[in-house]
Amino acid sequence: MAVTDRISDFYRQRFWRWVSRRLQPQRKVTLDNKKLFIFPSKAGFGFLGFAALLWLVGTNYENNLILGLAFTLTALFVVTILHTFSNLSGLQLEFVSSSSVFLGDDGEVELLLQRPMQKGGKSQGYENILVGFPTGGQTITDLIEDDQVRIKAFVPTCQRGWFNPGRLLVESRFPFGIIRCWTWLDMDMQILVYPQPLAAGKPPPSEVSGDEGEFHCEHGAEDFYGFKSYQPGESLKQIAWKQYARGGDLYTKEYATHRDQHLWLDWDSLEGMGREERLSRLCFWVLEISKTQQEYGLRLPGVEIVPGTGLPHKQAVLKALALFECQHAPMIKVARP
Repeated sequence: MAVTDRISDFYRQRFWRWVSRRLQPQRKVTLDNKKLFIFPSKAGFGFLGFAALLWLVGTNYENNLILGLAFTLTALFVVTILHTFSNLSGLQLEFVSSSSVFLGDDGEVELLLQRPMQKGGKSQGYENILVGFPTGGQTITDLIEDDQVRIKAFVPTCQRGWFNPGRLLVESRFPFGIIRCWTWLDMDMQILVYPQPLAAGKPPPSEVSGDEGEFHCEHGAEDFYGFKSYQPGESLKQIAWKQYARGGDLYTKEYATHRDQHLWLDWDSLEGMGREERLSRLCFWVLEISKTQQEYGLRLPGVEIVPGTGLPHKQAVLKALALFECQHAPMIKVARP
């Protein structure tokens, strides 16, 4: 069995190398005899077997009626080859756009199908055209009354960054389903895949050095702010013992820090986490903060986006997260919020 699998993989790889040489990446393609493949379907082989059986029976019993039926079916099979091929030949496909998605969601690409104009202002009709990706959903459409139609194809995403959905399958078995005509097109498509959001609570506060930003008193800060009356339960380490020894009241020391008025989503605030988990948490915070009018910025190693608001800013931040070190970005399994 292992030998059979290796032989199958060998011929499969050779076939796809041949397809890659024959069908180069193009964003607009017109189907012709160099791009189309045609072969009998399973139903077609059954149809041929039935015609052959009729021929054998008619020959054995010298029955002209059965022989005539066998020859008619054979002629119908040959004519169907031409009709099935012409149902794809000349069809034009063009990649229009792709929509950005989050890792694990289905990517979406929009395609434009057109039929060429022939002499006299007439154009050929196309029926029962199947378009889609092998791993995603497939769409069946017609071009009879309209000269062009826009369709959407979907494909599961499995990596962050620029995702190539692979070759597009275009197929037709019109009119009887006994002949299959198809092609594998590389439409030079890419889908921008954002990190998968991971619920992470509230983002940590951003601090700035110097006297910029708002002044906030908080435990653990380093800048001395002043004294306040001691409250039962406060840490004894914070008590101003020198003032108390001089006969004063019992006070505790206050420390403060300058906190940035703008919110920064900082890579360094998520120490101890892996790359993908950090990006997923930052992505979640971007989605949550974007629902408000608060300005926010992003700091990644080698990347800084100044604080801002609005849809273009949100898309710029998400794009930076999607493309950050995306050469090795495996899919992670996390729960969506």
